[in-house]
Amino acid sequence: MIPEKNSKVERNDAQKEKYGNFALFDAEHFVRRLLRNWYWFLFMFLIGYVISWIYGKYYAQNIYASNLSLSVSNNTASYFTPNQSINFIWGQGGNQDGVYLKKMLLSRSHNEFLVKELDLFVNYSTKGMIKSTYLDKDDSPVFLEIDKKHPQQINYAITLIPKSNGTYEVVLPEEGETTNLYNYQYEGFQNVQPYARPKNKIIKVGEWYTSPNLKFRLIKNPVEPKIRLTNIIVNLSSVNQMVNEIVSTIGIEFDKEINTIMIITKTGYNLNSTVNFLNKSVGQLQKKRLADRMTVDKNTEIYLKDNLASIRKKLDSSADVLNYLKTTEKLYDIKDRDEKTLVEIKDLEAKKADLISKLSSLNRIRSTIETQNFNNMISTNAAGFEDGMFGATVAELKALYEKRRELSTIYTPGSEPMLEINRQIREAKMGSSGMLGNYYNRYNTEISKINQKIDEANANMSSYPEKQRKYLDAERGYNMIEATYNSLLGRQNETQMKLATNQSDITVIDPAKNVGQSPIAPNIKGTKMVIIGGLLLLPLFLIAASEILDSKIRNIKELLNATRIPLLGVIGNNNNENMLTVLEQPKSSVSEAFRGIRANMRFLSGENNQSKVVLITSSIGGEGKTYISINLASVLGLSDKKTILLGMDLRKPKIFGDFKIDNQYGISNYLTGEVSIDQIINKTRVSNLDVATSGPIPPNPSELLMSERNVQFIEELKKRYDFIIIDSPPVGLVADSFELMKYSDVNIYVVRHEYTEKYMLKMITEKYHDGEVQKLGIVYNDYNTKQGYGYGYGYGYGYGYGYGYFDEDKNYKEPLLIRIRNKIKAIFKN
Repeated sequence: MIPEKNSKVERNDAQKEKYGNFALFDAEHFVRRLLRNWYWFLFMFLIGYVISWIYGKYYAQNIYASNLSLSVSNNTASYFTPNQSINFIWGQGGNQDGVYLKKMLLSRSHNEFLVKELDLFVNYSTKGMIKSTYLDKDDSPVFLEIDKKHPQQINYAITLIPKSNGTYEVVLPEEGETTNLYNYQYEGFQNVQPYARPKNKIIKVGEWYTSPNLKFRLIKNPVEPKIRLTNIIVNLSSVNQMVNEIVSTIGIEFDKEINTIMIITKTGYNLNSTVNFLNKSVGQLQKKRLADRMTVDKNTEIYLKDNLASIRKKLDSSADVLNYLKTTEKLYDIKDRDEKTLVEIKDLEAKKADLISKLSSLNRIRSTIETQNFNNMISTNAAGFEDGMFGATVAELKALYEKRRELSTIYTPGSEPMLEINRQIREAKMGSSGMLGNYYNRYNTEISKINQKIDEANANMSSYPEKQRKYLDAERGYNMIEATYNSLLGRQNETQMKLATNQSDITVIDPAKNVGQSPIAPNIKGTKMVIIGGLLLLPLFLIAASEILDSKIRNIKELLNATRIPLLGVIGNNNNENMLTVLEQPKSSVSEAFRGIRANMRFLSGENNQSKVVLITSSIGGEGKTYISINLASVLGLSDKKTILLGMDLRKPKIFGDFKIDNQYGISNYLTGEVSIDQIINKTRVSNLDVATSGPIPPNPSELLMSERNVQFIEELKKRYDFIIIDSPPVGLVADSFELMKYSDVNIYVVRHEYTEKYMLKMITEKYHDGEVQKLGIVYNDYNTKQGYGYGYGYGYGYGYGYGYFDEDKNYKEPLLIRIRNKIKAIFKN
């Protein structure tokens, strides 16, 4: 802002608190720094792109997914199969059984069966120069078959390198042997004696490789793999480890429209492996389900056949008694029979006989569970109900009993694993007993109600004679046995029909298939964006952090808003070897900037004909006050104004060097009375410019500058010169300049771009707004012309090239962004 004549500064308390306080973050300067450092962002983008490409090409392990959909065709409860513990029961309680089925598919028992049956604990991979690739078992030319009785080291890379004539070299890791080996027979770890590292060995297909920590042989793949491998890496896992891994990669959902359709998803590092797992899993499941149903139905048929034989004897005996009463007692023709009551009693007793038969079947089921004789388990249909939860509980209980038998060969009865398995068995038994108890209570309740109705009906027949009642009792007994026989016969026919038409109730709708599915993970594009974005944020963060932590003055607008001190001019960067820029480069933009300062000073000092004393100071050394003093004095001298430049920074003399003046005698000598005034005034090559150097450094510079002799010295010079330029000490270090300001007409405070600290302006700003310092203006020094456009021509032309006006224009080159902008404008104009 150019100072105006008679300008007044508002000085209320609210404004004073803001003066000298700079914003923590300068958004404008931050954006300019971002544009100046565009190449760092380009560099980081390229680095991020290369890193993400290498990651996706050589390090990222693709994860694939395959799907299989199936449906369940009926409600048959299947709880017998010990190795699967899965029950598909639908139609009871909405989709509650479907949710339970989902849990069962993810159960340990089912997946453990698959791991053991399909040897899924043997994992295959191959390694290239950088990246390892997981293989499906069928991708390997040979399969590794272990001896389950021999302890094996798991998670131990076994490398098979194909050799000639169908042989393979077994290469083991250089280190990593352990004495804690895994036994697949007992599914537990055991310690062995220390041993030396097994040596590499070449073996044939079918030949056993034996070492203290491994025993296996190679089996040739009957199907020729499509790819040739230079190495096959085999890793063994424990059964439990593999089960947990498989369960974590299985997802199950139900069709939204038909909840009896299940969609099973398997994820993995190899697409063929996921496809084969799902198809083999469901295939094994179908076989087990069918065998399960056949076994249960056969047991049920035998049970019903035995019961029918027993009931048949009772029925024949009852028929003999009834015939005897008819033939000998002649009671078959009873007059006035209450047929309605008799029919009612017959129906009630038929229902009662059926319930008693169901209770008998319940007793058989409960006895089977208690005696753990699961091989003789009969269908719950024989007991008149189908309960998927009960069937699943029985299957789980059977699996737990088998697990306990296996653990008992390894652990003692009081060990933690045995205590835990016993706890699980108790919980399962309580669950199955509770469910059976519910049916017992229901049947007994119904029988009690039927007995009550029979008693009521019998009351109506109490009027019959004794012999007739005897015949009616015999007839009722025969009818009840006959009803039981017919009920069992019906169940037998149903069971025989099932045996004749039995098939798996699982139907595969869409098998899993490799159709070239793309990997579902990792998200290479997302990872690329994260890597590139993260690297792009790095320079952004560093620039932002440096912007916040930087306390240097870098923005003219911010400087003026914070200080509210008039700006006299802006001086560009000095690329001259000495400080005589105005004299050496009179047509430069910097020289023109000093002419602008000369013109702007009149707004502070007025236009009277009196001599002007101009004091130039700064916060600390190095901000260019001497450079400003020399060139401002030069401009005034060249403008035909008699000017003298006084080097009053007695502590750090500088001026004499650039003017090639002897500093033997100077102001310090004059102020001590050693020499006269004429002896310290030196002529320069500019006729109207004289220089008085500082002289030798005195021991008491402050006292000399504040002395009366110095005041008289300035007054004397005012008589001889139009302008007196004082190069004074920095106000941030000493108070000498404040004393000299009492005798000055214009005070210039030099602020150097990207050098002056913001906090250093606090003191001069407060003194200016408190009225202690008057007629003060700022000169912004060493502004870099590459920072951007000029702040305004009225401030000195110090930082705007490219118009053919200054000497620098011959070497001027427009910034890249400006050139691009101009080309775009030219294209649209055409």
